[in-house]
Amino acid sequence: MAPRNPSQLDLLNDWVPPTATVRFSDALVRAGTMAGSICRAIAATLRESEKTRPEIAKQMSDFLGQDVPKNMLDAYASQGREDHSISLVRFIALIHATRDRRLLEMVAEQFGWSVIERKHLKMIELAQVEERLDELRRHADALKRQTRTGG
Repeated sequence: MAPRNPSQLDLLNDWVPPTATVRFSDALVRAGTMAGSICRAIAATLRESEKTRPEIAKQMSDFLGQDVPKNMLDAYASQGREDHSISLVRFIALIHATRDRRLLEMVAEQFGWSVIERKHLKMIELAQVEERLDELRRHADALKRQTRTGG
């Protein structure tokens, strides 16, 4: 067997499937209230974005057709300013400007849901259909056993 070329991936050992969902770590957004957790999530999004806060504020303003000042972003990200909770439309604009799906995932998690890319929907539907088929096969097998034993 030829020696392994170190520049090539070992398909069995080196490949890691992409993460289906992305989320904030619990420690990053832990707070005493939901509003506090949202503030911490917004702060993390703004801190980790490649865009500056003024750029994000401009993109949000353009998206909404209304002024979103940079100092308002600062207020949304401050736990000390929980009286400045972000509105839903501005939250959507923030997601639009930053493309940070973790914000949406944080909301979905409250309901036991998850945010996934649409391209995965057919695979999920297929898995659901296969699960149902397995249930029906088990039920059919049980019925066959009962008819053989006279039950």
